[in-house]
Amino acid sequence: MPIEAQSQFPEATLYESTEFAAACPIRPDAINTREATKARRIVLFGLPGAYTPTCSAEHVPGYLAAYEALRAKGIDEIWCVSVNDGYVMAEWGRAQKALGKIRFLGDGQAELATKLGLDEVIPGMGVRMKRCSMLIEDGVVKLVHIEQPRQFEVSDAKTMLAALS
Repeated sequence: MPIEAQSQFPEATLYESTEFAAACPIRPDAINTREATKARRIVLFGLPGAYTPTCSAEHVPGYLAAYEALRAKGIDEIWCVSVNDGYVMAEWGRAQKALGKIRFLGDGQAELATKLGLDEVIPGMGVRMKRCSMLIEDGVVKLVHIEQPRQFEVSDAKTMLAALS
């Protein structure tokens, strides 16, 4: 069952790298979601995979374009979470020119996706996170938008901005 508004955001370990060596990102740091959401107002958007068409062409660019508007609404951080490893997420964030504005967090074992009830098997890709967005305030999920399969209608940055108004 997918997570609902007013639920405690689950504790899980995500992986993030923001520094790069000559050829690739430096070893990702472990991020505890319980600690990272404490006393913070976070917009999280989850997606099926780094470098996938809708994710790269619309989802990330939309949140990047909305960065200032989300910050003006009191959002402390924007998280992009996918069932990819932290190395891939870092390189994708760099390719999207979004590092420093959006945190690209890898959920390589689908731990968070599963605890949120947003895991799904996509043929040819394995277990992935359903496309979604949510507002998390001090460790509590306040808003949740979950897309229907192969849709991109409610988890975009414009919908999140409208919900925050």
